[in-house]
This record gives sequence, C-alpha cells and structure tokens, in this order.
Amino acid sequence: MNLVFLILLIVPALAHNEAEFIYNGFQGSMNKLHLYGMAKILPNGLLQMTNGSVSKTSYAFYPHPITFKPKHLSFSTTFVFAMVPQVPLHSGHGLVFVISPSTNFQHAFPAAYLGLLSPTTNGNDSNHIFAIELDTVQNVDVGDINGNHVGIDVNSVKSMYAAPAAYYSDKDNVNKTLLLNSGKRMQIWIDYDHNELLVKVALAPFHHSKPSNFLLSKPIDLSPILLGSMYIGFTSADGAVSNDHYILGWSWNQSGRAQDFDLSKLPSLPKIKHQKLDSDKLAFIILFIVFVLLFLMISSAVFYFRTKKYKELYEAWEKQFAQQRFSYKELYVATKGFRDSEVLGMGGFGKVYKGVLPSSKAEVAVKQVSHDSKQGVKEFVAEISTMRRLSHRNLVPLLGYCRRKGQLLLIYEYMPNGSLDKFLFSKDEKTNLSWFLRFKIIKGVASALLYLHEEWEQVVLHRDVKASNVLLDAEMNARLGDFGLARLYDHNNDPRTTRVVGTVGYIAPEVSRTQKPTTSTDVFSFGMFLLEVGCGRRPIGKQYENEAEEFFLSDWVYDCWKNGEILRASDPNMGGDYQEKEMELVLKLGIVCLHPKTEERPTMRQVVQMLDECATLPDIPCEYDVESGYFFGESGRGITSLSSSTVTVGFSLTSSTNSVLQYGR
Repeated sequence: MNLVFLILLIVPALAHNEAEFIYNGFQGSMNKLHLYGMAKILPNGLLQMTNGSVSKTSYAFYPHPITFKPKHLSFSTTFVFAMVPQVPLHSGHGLVFVISPSTNFQHAFPAAYLGLLSPTTNGNDSNHIFAIELDTVQNVDVGDINGNHVGIDVNSVKSMYAAPAAYYSDKDNVNKTLLLNSGKRMQIWIDYDHNELLVKVALAPFHHSKPSNFLLSKPIDLSPILLGSMYIGFTSADGAVSNDHYILGWSWNQSGRAQDFDLSKLPSLPKIKHQKLDSDKLAFIILFIVFVLLFLMISSAVFYFRTKKYKELYEAWEKQFAQQRFSYKELYVATKGFRDSEVLGMGGFGKVYKGVLPSSKAEVAVKQVSHDSKQGVKEFVAEISTMRRLSHRNLVPLLGYCRRKGQLLLIYEYMPNGSLDKFLFSKDEKTNLSWFLRFKIIKGVASALLYLHEEWEQVVLHRDVKASNVLLDAEMNARLGDFGLARLYDHNNDPRTTRVVGTVGYIAPEVSRTQKPTTSTDVFSFGMFLLEVGCGRRPIGKQYENEAEEFFLSDWVYDCWKNGEILRASDPNMGGDYQEKEMELVLKLGIVCLHPKTEERPTMRQVVQMLDECATLPDIPCEYDVESGYFFGESGRGITSLSSSTVTVGFSLTSSTNSVLQYGR
C-alpha cells in the first residue's frame, strides 16, 4: 500500500518536471541533450551549434518528447544566444528554435532551409513544425523581409509573420534595432497562449529585462500543429559563409512563465578571433557573391513572373478572415488553370468551375463573382465568414473565399449530381426523377429555408429559391445553394438606384413596390419551386414544342384546381406514377405560398408542418380583389404576370431561367 502511494506521488512529479526545466548553462548536460551534426557542449557549459564549417547543419534537442494535451497547449520558453560571424561584414544563416514531431532531419537542406526542411517538404501540412527563426541572410526565394529578422514559421521556412530584429525600450518608448550577428549576447522570449490563440515573441540585449511590448504578437492556432508528443530544441545551418552560433541558457515551462536565468551562472563567450582572408579566399568570396547575386537576380525575375500569374488582392482588414481565405495559386492548380473543360455552369454571378484541391484532394466548386466596390467587398467577406458557420444537411457548405483583382472566388463543397433543373427539364428519360425523390427534395429544401429563417442565430434570406439553385449530392439529397449571396448586390448598389435581386417568375409582387425582401418573399419563391417540381415545367415560357404561346405556370395550376382537376397539372414524364395525396398537397401548397398578399402566405415552419401532415392546408380563395391590384386565374392573368411585368420595367435583374448552371446562378 505504501509503495502504491509512493508511485502516485512520483508520477505527477515526473510529469511536472517534463513540463518545466531550466539550464543555466549546459555544464554536465551532455546526457541531458540530444546533440548531432556540428553541435557540442564546450568545457565551460556553452552550447556551440556551429564551428565555422560551411554548408553544415547542427541540432540540439531536449532528449525526451514533450506531452501536449489538446486543451493545454500553452507554453513559455526563453533562451540566451549569440551569433559571431567568422568573417567580418559577412554573415551565415541563422539559428532556429523548433517544435517538431521528430528529431530526424537527415533529408533537410542547410542555408535557406535552415536545416529544417527541403524544397519538396517545405510548406507541407504534414510537417507539424512550429519554429521561430533568427535569420541573418535575406533569401528572396522564401520571402525573407531582410537579412536581420525574426520570423514565425509554421510547416514552412517562408515565415507566416516576420519583423526586423529589434526590442522595445520601456525607457525611451521606442523600438531599437538589434543586429543579430553582432557577436553580442541576447535573450529571446517565446510564449503561446492557447486560450487567446496568440504567439508572442520578444527580443532584448543581455541584462535587459523582458520588454513590455512584444516584437511579434500574432493570432495563430497551433492545435493542428502540436501533436500529443513533440520534441523541442534548436537547429542551425550555414551556407558558403558561416557564423558561430552559441546558446548560453534555456528555460521551458508549460504551466506558466518560463523561469528567469541566474545570469551569474551563464557561461561566457570565447574571445572573437576573425579569420584573416588571403587573396585566394578573398577572390573566392567575391566570385561567390557575384554568382549568388546573379542567381538571385534570375530567381527574382522568375519569381516575379510566376507570382504575377498568381497575384492576389490582399488588404490588412482581411487578417481576421485568414482561416476562410484560399490562395489563388491553390485554386488555379485545382481548376487546371480555370480551364473551360472544368466549367460546371454559367449564371448571373459568373462561371463555376470544378476543382480538386492539391493539398487535401477534396473536390470543390469554385464560383467567380465580379465585384469592384471596396466597401461592398469588405462587408461581403464579413458575411462569407458568417455564412461559413451555417451548418445544415440541406445547405451547400461554403468553405471560403479568395480575392484577385476585380473578382471574388467563392469555394463550395462539390455536389456530384449537379442541379435539380437538369433532372426536371431534361428530355433524357434517364434523368427523370421518381416522385419519391421529388418529395424528398421538396422536404429537404423546406427544412433548409426553415433553418435560414428561424433556427440559426440570425435571419438569412435566400432571395432566389428555384430548381437551378438546388443541388444534389451523391445520395441525391437536396442541398440549397447561394444562400445569402444576393446581398452582394446590396453592397455594390449606388444608393440612388434600385435593384431587385432574384429571377423573373420567382419574385413576389410586393418586392417591386417596397424593394425590401422578407422571409415571406422566400416563401413565394418556394411556392413557385413546388410547382416546378410537381409539374416539371418552368414558371414562364413555352414549356413544350407543340405549345403555341407562352403561359404562366401559376395561373395554369390555379385554373386546374378551380376546375377540380388539379392533378392534370402533374408532370406527364412521371406517367401518373406518384402518390396522389402528396402530389395534390404539393400543388395546392404551391398556390397557397404564391398568395399575392404577404400576410396570407404561411411561414416556412407552417410549410414544413403541412408537408409532414402535422398541420392542415388552408383554403385556397376562389378569387382575389382586383381593385387592390391582386388578381389570379380568370380575373386577370395571375400572380406571376404581376410580379414579372412590374419588376422588369425599370429594374435590373439577374435573369437566368434558361441557365445550364449546375451550381446555382
């Protein structure tokens, strides 16, 4: 019993020791660090990472993996370092603090890749590498900001964030520049707060306390990077010219701030002895520098023309939407250069392309939206961020966006069976939908609209419910697309003009007077959608070649009902193979939803209840009040004619009733 009690006391103590340690110098730490490459511990306890050898890498890691728990990923670390150039006025590459799932870097490159990665692994999400680089060479190929900077690297040596090396002077209230390879001792503090999702980095000269202002304080979520077991340590890599890199002390803590050093116990640096250059070495260095400059010029030219091809529009306010933004290069590769063969359809907003993301191999649909209003784009991107949080089984998931020149690119989950309209209006018998699937699709769209209107934290108006905006996934489940997308027009409008958003035949009559869409106008569009699905006909136009003139679908269905033969309006392609009770419910409910008076239309909750036979369908009035402007059936030519004729005079619409778009408009 005493032994068990003793073990229970020892285990937490060991876990605590793993989560916190401090080295005031590395005297006697030969077995407490995992060293390889050029790294070694000098007799006075100084950890030397490089020794003047060129194009070499060095590694020093804490010997045991550190445990990161999902809800406790915060950490704090600090170390004292010095970089001494072997040749005055010439610098080698830098020193890196790294958290990695492995200590095996045998395939990593020196120089620009800092002994961490290689050209083939750089940027891969599978790396799970977080690093803070102290770099003293500017590499254009990896986007370095200058030759004396601190960078935050995530899975890539192309820093996510970087800043020129400096420290904040609390006395003078200014940032003061620090030369990393000055040969002087310096201290760096690295803190990650998992609750705030912030990485903070501060730098200061030796004997200077931790600055009150951080050099870098950036929002980064490290939960996808930090695995349960990770190694922590340092890498150092040089190119043709070398620095001597030293680490004097190191402190680490996962349960609070890293302990401060006892500066009196830290080892001293060796005396600086610069190499003398003979004429041959000097000539070699000059030739090498000329070669490097020439190489950089050529690389820069190639990089410029390549990046121009993928150049995006990015503004400071978009930092808060970084997780929703896709790179244009990624989308360009995914759509095979936006090749015409990848076009899924055309609509009022622009082309839609099928793509396969190179990183995840996920299939997506990329919608191009032309837009030039800067204020409108800012508001619209904010709405994309909001709409991305919508989650319902009958909505097409919006994954994110990208901006380039005058275009917005919206990225949706790909729906392999395309849009519903190609099944309803195709002459191919193979695409004819059974009544079971049609009724299932109707109930799915109704459920999605109820979610948008009442069940989410905000009211979202769709404003263009129709068959071409209903997509079908691999299991033929209905997915309503383009929800909330019509707001783009609101943001881009000149306040002195009026624009009604929607499609002719689906727009409620009151919109032409008020220009204010409501949930009731969505119900009106849903009513026309019900008739589309039940009748297999478009709202307006010649439906079949043998018909002599255009007619309005709503009027015809209303007349069939008034004459007591409403099932005559059902889609003839089904050959009468349907549930008569359900078909009659759908057609009558369509007429009820198309009521010219908004207050007489049901809500989407009532619609869902009627489709589930949990509520009674209201009576359909035989006539409407002609004097008030509402008429239907024999009293005049109908709801649809009123809405379409009124709206098309003096208003700009996105009419795409004959569109072949597979992804909404």
